[in-house]
Amino acid sequence: MSDHAKYLTTELDGQIATVTLIRTDKRNAMSDGLIAALENAYASLPRDVRVVILTGAGGHFCSGLDLSEHVDRSAEDGVYHSRNWHRVMDMIQFSGIVTISAMQGAVIGGGLELATSTHVRIAEPSVIFQLPEGRRGIFVGGGASVRVGRILGADRMVEMMLTGRKYSADEGLNLGLAHYSVAEGEALPLARKLAAEIAGNAPMSNYFMVQALSRINDMSRADGLFTESLCAALVQTTPDAQEGLRAFLEKRAPVFR
Repeated sequence: MSDHAKYLTTELDGQIATVTLIRTDKRNAMSDGLIAALENAYASLPRDVRVVILTGAGGHFCSGLDLSEHVDRSAEDGVYHSRNWHRVMDMIQFSGIVTISAMQGAVIGGGLELATSTHVRIAEPSVIFQLPEGRRGIFVGGGASVRVGRILGADRMVEMMLTGRKYSADEGLNLGLAHYSVAEGEALPLARKLAAEIAGNAPMSNYFMVQALSRINDMSRADGLFTESLCAALVQTTPDAQEGLRAFLEKRAPVFR
């Protein structure tokens, strides 16, 4: 068994892969080993995989940094460590593969950073969203200040970190931390349904949605509109765009590549 296999499993079903975190004794806590396993999982996906379902075994998604593995680092090493997390989270967000998070239990600290690097988030009633770093004398380092901050806004994130408050699935839905709030046991079934629908989209359209929209959000209005024009022009010249138009005119479902 490789080291990566201690942290997660990957199951393939055509164009859909399910990646399950399996550090159940640690509530799937984040560690350097888990970060490396996530990187390997995405790097090893077959080319025909279009959607990943990311979930956790044992009733939890990811409980954040494994403090039992925390080591003293110099400022220099701390920067490198944080930037490696950023690199892997960016790989998940911008690989071009759509990722759906099916979440239960703890979505805490690094777990929330991981979740917000994914594109569709589904929360069951047991979910707890939390950024406890501020109450532990540390600071977020895996991308929360950008990814969670973009969702909540700086003002609400400051309060969330100062107080260590917890948000439920429904509260997270209202705030944008989740896109769906479902009953117990319904996250994975909904994730599979959405994955099949998303995998059926035109691949270049999916690619540009994943790659461009969050970047456009970071741009000025003028730069964003210009970038939108470039994206639209490129996508509409693909064979799938032509098929989509023909299918609409012929009143049938499109058949994309």
